[in-house]
Amino acid sequence: MDEPGPTEWQPRSGPAVGVGPWADERGGPAPTDPRYDPELLADGDTRNVVDAYRYWTREAIVADIDARRHPFHVAIENFAHDANIGTVVRTANAFAAAAVHIVGRRRWNRRGAMVTDRYQHLMHHDSVADLIDWARGEGVAVVAVDNTPGARPLETADLPRDCVLLFGQEGPGVSDDAQRHADLTVSIAQFGSTRSINAGVAAGIAMHAWVRQHADLGQAW
Repeated sequence: MDEPGPTEWQPRSGPAVGVGPWADERGGPAPTDPRYDPELLADGDTRNVVDAYRYWTREAIVADIDARRHPFHVAIENFAHDANIGTVVRTANAFAAAAVHIVGRRRWNRRGAMVTDRYQHLMHHDSVADLIDWARGEGVAVVAVDNTPGARPLETADLPRDCVLLFGQEGPGVSDDAQRHADLTVSIAQFGSTRSINAGVAAGIAMHAWVRQHADLGQAW
């Protein structure tokens, strides 16, 4: 986990992104604040992080996000190696979700996460039943996101502040077991010919709907 990920550092052949060594960028002595990484201060920082976190250690970044994470969680079923999980994790990180829950298989393709899984809390549940038990124990509402009969339109639904947004796999959608135990099922309005939209895209739309209803937008970057 300490080695650079395949998409965390910019390729040498591409345009420079990020910042160079502190001495070249800012001048003067390097800061001694423990949040800063001595190696990054000396060599520069081209990681996939916002400018406010340049030169910070990974631990310091996680701690700062933890201080202002939102109380919504995201869960996605992973019974057949769903390729969308990386995208879901990356988006959950962007919206400062409390945690991402992987339901089913423990292994998943991390490339789409763009290494944001290093800054995002992840939990694993062997089954839907395990996830539901966790949610009940935490007092968190389970909100399934799927275009099924009887689903409430996401565009007009009041999402619980403390909730876990649950997504199914590409194709079959949210499993029958998950739908039976969900406290609320919401659907995303569609107007074209396709039966459903990509699970990773659906997750982003639903997370943003929660942000519009509950987040303090003054805290956004």
